[in-house]
Amino acid sequence: MAQAAVQNTTATPVLYVALELSKDTWKLGITLDRVSKAKIRDVRARDLDGFLAEIEAAKKHFNLPENTLVKSCYEAGRDGFWIHRFLLAHGIENVIIDPASIEVDRRSRKVKTDRVDAQKMAQLLARHGDGERVLRVVRVPPLESVDERILPRDLKALKKRREQAANKIQASLFEHGVDLNPRLGSFKDKDFLTALKAARQWDGKRLPPECLRSVKRSWQLYSLLTKQIKELEQRQRQVLREARAEPEKATSAARKAAILSQLRGVGDIGSYVLTTEFFGWRDFDNRSQVGALAGLTGTPFQSGNMGRDQGISKSGNPRVRTLMVELGWLWLRWQPDSRTTKWYHEHVGKGGSRAKRKAIVAVARKLLVEFWHFVEHGVVPTGAVLKTTNAEGSPA
Repeated sequence: MAQAAVQNTTATPVLYVALELSKDTWKLGITLDRVSKAKIRDVRARDLDGFLAEIEAAKKHFNLPENTLVKSCYEAGRDGFWIHRFLLAHGIENVIIDPASIEVDRRSRKVKTDRVDAQKMAQLLARHGDGERVLRVVRVPPLESVDERILPRDLKALKKRREQAANKIQASLFEHGVDLNPRLGSFKDKDFLTALKAARQWDGKRLPPECLRSVKRSWQLYSLLTKQIKELEQRQRQVLREARAEPEKATSAARKAAILSQLRGVGDIGSYVLTTEFFGWRDFDNRSQVGALAGLTGTPFQSGNMGRDQGISKSGNPRVRTLMVELGWLWLRWQPDSRTTKWYHEHVGKGGSRAKRKAIVAVARKLLVEFWHFVEHGVVPTGAVLKTTNAEGSPA
């Protein structure tokens, strides 16, 4: 490929490298400025030595000194943050970008290849390096914070799988006129199997043999998932107990979760999710940033005399957004004298279910800001009540 026609004229040239990642191949878009067409090179995925060799070859291609500053970027995705940490360890200034922030052609049919994407990202990276706000950069959490998020995420995934197993059991039995709910909680392994054996179809006959085997397999899975869920919940509570007993030794997320769980209506599981996903490692300058990161801010649409609101942006963390709506309903129940609860009742009045669903989103946004003030600045939400503590110092 011919050398770029427009060279970087700054005193300290910068080599821009955009990585288009895939399972088998990394496609590199390499350029010196926003104008020149990027030089495209292929590297086998996860071939770190090969990647570094391409960087050195690019410096020679553009006649750059060995100590030239290299800036890179790649889209946030399943590769996570390990590539980012590798690049930083080798002196490369890297940013991870939100894929939704990349400019796209609005025509119905457009060229879409990894090569085109790499060239486009390289140009945008060069513009970003010149100070233009053309990319939304993802903030990379510390490795410790990434590891802490695994526990609550696994817990949610296990609960979802358990619900699927329970639905399968009920669906299999309903086909034969049998109503046996495994979620009742009174069943032990032996009790449920006994009830299953005694179950009869509408005509008094036993359940078909393959149906029985299928239900037993699903029940075994349901029981295993229940056991694993209890273990993870116990682990979460243990982390919070240790954080309350020795806060100076706890991680930031665990320490803030212990603080947040002091509020009535906020349990150990909810507080742990909020801090590992949101408050544990992020720093906020104002309430607007808190609401925006959770995707709970409005999205206006205005053109000429026409204007409307498109609802909340939903651009932030969906786990936090969903949890805050759930905590909003709990807050109305357990914190009836709080300012936010009173605002809700004044705003909704005798409105219907639609008005209540819209108002609870506003409650979620207000609560998230109040939780931020509570864990960061020690400001108790107006009118809120803290839990009493037991002999061990844990909220009762």
